[in-house]
Amino acid sequence: MYKRIVLAFDSTVEGRAALREGALLAKACDAEVFLLSVLVESSSVLVAEGVLVGAAETHLESYQVVLDEGLARLRRLGFSPTGKLVRGEPAIEIGAFARQVGADLVVVGHRKRNLLERWWSGATGAYIVDNLDCSLLVARQAMSDQDFEAKLGNSE
Repeated sequence: MYKRIVLAFDSTVEGRAALREGALLAKACDAEVFLLSVLVESSSVLVAEGVLVGAAETHLESYQVVLDEGLARLRRLGFSPTGKLVRGEPAIEIGAFARQVGADLVVVGHRKRNLLERWWSGATGAYIVDNLDCSLLVARQAMSDQDFEAKLGNSE
């Protein structure tokens, strides 16, 4: 059914859920996997860069480490994933990457935000579904490493 799946991944619990659920689906569909991490250029990152030169670069390096760990994990599971780290608005960057690789499914994690977080995040109007030309799966299933391995039928 799905042949090219983008997993939008970061170091959060929600990102790991996207990786796990997406990996299970990709395995079942024998799909090609693309891993994307988006560093949000928030006002706090930009302010930090203004105060401490290199702050954004340090943040970018930490995201690269997480992306590399995700790619390594997918390789251990038998995939040959392609990974990319970008900076920008997640909805826009995820949509652009999905079009670039010809994805037919994007898997993302979801984290509920409180009123203050929504207020601070700003109103860009960028909804991921409006930026995609393919299907979207919002992964919400919390899964331990042991449950994930059992469902995959592998052991690391």
